[in-house]
Amino acid sequence: MPELFLHNSLTRHKERFEPVDPSHVRMYVCGPTVYDFAHIGNARAMVVFDVLCRVLRTLYPRVTYVRNITDVDDRINDRARESGEVIDEITARTTADFHADMAALGCSPPDIEPRATDHIKEMIALIGRLIASGHA
Repeated sequence: MPELFLHNSLTRHKERFEPVDPSHVRMYVCGPTVYDFAHIGNARAMVVFDVLCRVLRTLYPRVTYVRNITDVDDRINDRARESGEVIDEITARTTADFHADMAALGCSPPDIEPRATDHIKEMIALIGRLIASGHA
């Protein structure tokens, strides 16, 4: 099997990619905060993630690509207050716009796309564990 080398930003070196489970590579990436149209920074990240996922899918038998949607944020609250629009309407519209823009760039959709608001309890529990362990 060909080897894949990636830049490790922590060590600042190129390192061989070694998946935890070579039979099923899992890729979780940060998606957009949906309060406005995508900008070039959003697009760049999505293109990079899309290319990486495609490379992984040529090298490994199974890849699960997960990209979150951040649909709760101060910027979303500010946009709702400024526009008078309901938060759910803003996030639904801008999520649809984001999907259309990424499709126009040729990016494949993720396999799973969780919304932050669907996982608030889990986030609170994780934050509690981080605090308890002294990591937050």
